[in-house]
Amino acid sequence: QFRYQGFYWSLYDLIFLLATEVPSKFGRTEVIDNTLNPDFVRKYILDYFFEEKQNLLGSPGSHLEKPLGGIPGKNCGTIILTAEELGNCRDCATMQFCANKLDKKDFFGRSDPFMMFYRSNEDGTFTICHKTEVVKNTLNPVWQPFTIPVRALCNGDYDRSIKVEVYDWDRDGSHDFIGEFTTSYRELSRGQSQFNVYEMWFVLICWCKPSVLCCSITQVTLLSFLVEAEHTFLDYIKAGYGRKYTQSPSWNPSQSTSLHYMNPYQMNAYAMALKAVGEIIQDYDSDKMFPALGFGAKIPPDGRVSHEFPLNGNVDNPYCNGMEGILEAYHESLKTVQLYGPTNFAPVINHVARYAAAVQDGSQYFVLLIITDGVISDMAQTKEAIVNAAKLPMSIIIVGVGQAEFDAMVELDGDDVRISSRGKLAERDIVQFVPFRDYMDRTGNHVLSMARLAKDVLAEIPDQLILYMKSRGIKPNQTPPDYSPPGLSPTPTV
Repeated sequence: QFRYQGFYWSLYDLIFLLATEVPSKFGRTEVIDNTLNPDFVRKYILDYFFEEKQNLLGSPGSHLEKPLGGIPGKNCGTIILTAEELGNCRDCATMQFCANKLDKKDFFGRSDPFMMFYRSNEDGTFTICHKTEVVKNTLNPVWQPFTIPVRALCNGDYDRSIKVEVYDWDRDGSHDFIGEFTTSYRELSRGQSQFNVYEMWFVLICWCKPSVLCCSITQVTLLSFLVEAEHTFLDYIKAGYGRKYTQSPSWNPSQSTSLHYMNPYQMNAYAMALKAVGEIIQDYDSDKMFPALGFGAKIPPDGRVSHEFPLNGNVDNPYCNGMEGILEAYHESLKTVQLYGPTNFAPVINHVARYAAAVQDGSQYFVLLIITDGVISDMAQTKEAIVNAAKLPMSIIIVGVGQAEFDAMVELDGDDVRISSRGKLAERDIVQFVPFRDYMDRTGNHVLSMARLAKDVLAEIPDQLILYMKSRGIKPNQTPPDYSPPGLSPTPTV
């Protein structure tokens, strides 16, 4: 929870840095237009470790104020941080509100109302926890339903006060206050009833007789209220939902300058990336049989160029037994195939997507690992393949090896800008890209390098799986059906 005072800018996009031993980007707030005192809605959850030094909270209490620096000789304002220990409540509440006869704040036209929700803190102050959309030009708005974790709304304390304010939106950021009311989670949980019709009084000035004041009343009504448990990644794992995993390295292994060079004393970067990610994710696959594909090479016996060939050479059964089987197939393929362009990503993504499309009931989730030197020849087709795959139960991990520029790979990773193709936006972010060189240990400790890589590259998979399951209404207590591969060719599992 963040609030800023006294900025010199009309717009500010905060990048919050978590002060660990080496400062690193931890999160980015939303942008709030045209205000010097923004009150940010987005929250961040940090794990507290008693045995570690954590420099983020430099205050013994839950409230911290620090002056902003960065511009010598100027007072840049103050950052205010509040923190509170989270309760164990895992419920999510979905609710919808409407209002009638709101105050008309705009001289031309009606009001543009929106709602702000605040939870009370332990010290009696209030912290913003949700902001609705703006409903344009109406005095009788019906806001869209929204979902919020109960921890964010009241931290699991059902009787804690919740303050709701209604404003008229103004383009310049000076939103006009319409009214407010207070409630609690316990009251809201009663649903649509007379207990959840809230009155707000406001004063009207008679323009023909400014000395005459009139009081008027408006109502805000709770239309619906639904509570559901917020399921975690482990809930789906414990319920037996399967993950499938497919690997695709892109190829003169005999030359020491090659990224595929087979050094008899140590693994090359491709093998290290395969082993780092595979050894963790294989434990989530029940049979540990993984299809492994190569792309961008001439393959025997006729030397044709292929963008989706089995590393073990068996078209009818591309599966490898565990990580050792994948690495063995990779090393054997280096002796028989010839590196050749172009390097196309779309065929292998579409290959896996065909299998994911056949099991959209949540019984299987596919993870595709692509290891590449950064060259890509079919950018437009790859974007389209990713956009289409975003609605399927699959995720894509891309590990860049070597010293090339990976601008194209960064573009495919939709962390900052959601990927789109032909005007169609991806339903969700399913791509995670990392350059392996950023994780190489300076002392040459490859075990440490691989551990660092696996930690970051797999970090987004649980949330991506949960987002897919929630969007399809799939709950972990449902018994998933047995999975039988579609009759395409023995499954590539990502």
